[in-house]
Amino acid sequence: MSANLEAKKLIVEEIKQKIADSKSVVFVDYKGLTVAEVSELRNKFRAAGAEYKVYKNTLLRKAFNELGVTAFDEALNGPTATAFSADEITAAKLLVEAAKAMPENIVTKCAFVDNAYVDANGVTALASMPSREELIAKMLGSMQAPIANFAGVLTQLLRGVVVALNAIAEKKA
Repeated sequence: MSANLEAKKLIVEEIKQKIADSKSVVFVDYKGLTVAEVSELRNKFRAAGAEYKVYKNTLLRKAFNELGVTAFDEALNGPTATAFSADEITAAKLLVEAAKAMPENIVTKCAFVDNAYVDANGVTALASMPSREELIAKMLGSMQAPIANFAGVLTQLLRGVVVALNAIAEKKA
């Protein structure tokens, strides 16, 4: 086999591994981005624990086909950048944010989230969801509220008893 074919097989295996390790893979159409803009985008992804990478469409298509997924054959045309994320929404949030900042340069195509195809509207909806940390904070806040209210009621009851006892003590004195 030629060295070029071997290199392509290694890249396909790398893509398959990244797909397996990621909970979401988002595809965007990018054009007209400067090197500085691409570097800034990659740095944002790196800081968020995600990865922004450009692969050849044929290699991406082959990797997905080898995994038994053919829903992306149509979407993988033209300039395509791929974002891999360990959670469901980070890549979508970052790319939708970038698309809002540069609407003429970045257009969301589709995504592969939890082994399912998601269209461009689904990616936008995913980006509007709160993060896991925000959801946990809201849940803990809602769990803490009844306890805090109960403590407040007990405090008011004790205060009432103390006021009543104080009134009785003053009356007897």
